[in-house]
Amino acid sequence: MRSFTRRTARKFALVGAATATGLLLTACGSDDGASGMDHSGPSASATASTAAPSATPSGPSASGAPASGDFNDADVMFAQMMIPHHEQALEMAGLAAGRAEDPEVRKLVAAIERAQDPEIQKMKGWLKGWGRPESAGHGSGGHGMAGMMSEQDMKDLAALKGRAFDRKFAELMIAHHDGAVAMAKDEQNNGRNATAKALADDVVRTQSAEVAALKKILDRL
Repeated sequence: MRSFTRRTARKFALVGAATATGLLLTACGSDDGASGMDHSGPSASATASTAAPSATPSGPSASGAPASGDFNDADVMFAQMMIPHHEQALEMAGLAAGRAEDPEVRKLVAAIERAQDPEIQKMKGWLKGWGRPESAGHGSGGHGMAGMMSEQDMKDLAALKGRAFDRKFAELMIAHHDGAVAMAKDEQNNGRNATAKALADDVVRTQSAEVAALKKILDRL
């Protein structure tokens, strides 16, 4: 009888131990699974969902991309006016091919073409992103804005070659750049969008330097 009782007790003890071990393993497995869901699943997907938008702010530096952040009417006006202003500068620069003689003039022409076409694409991208038209209706081709050449000015420039072209180009481009610098300074003072104001800073810096170079060219021609 005592032997039977001991065997029975031992049997229940073993069953109880096995049951406890199973429960412990199950609990551990549940903890691991929950941990996987809390840290691997949701946190990973959350990281992915937040990582994607974080790449977007780098977009505005690309050509034609919208300028991120708040903007105001001064920002819009700056882009709408500077686009045709830059386009005319490129038109003037295009006339230098086969006409310009001075190497410093040709060097400045190349710098203008290299800088202003990408800036035009940037500003068009801003206006599209802001839901604003590219033109604010400032006359035909923007004539009448500060520093803009008349159609007759452009015809007179196109009729010249060599030294005469270089002098006229320098005179007209100084006035043209002065107008761009004035518009850029207005954006510096009244604009709100950081990307547009940064471009205005670039215009003031680069075109003021080009004006100084053009004046030196005029002095020796």
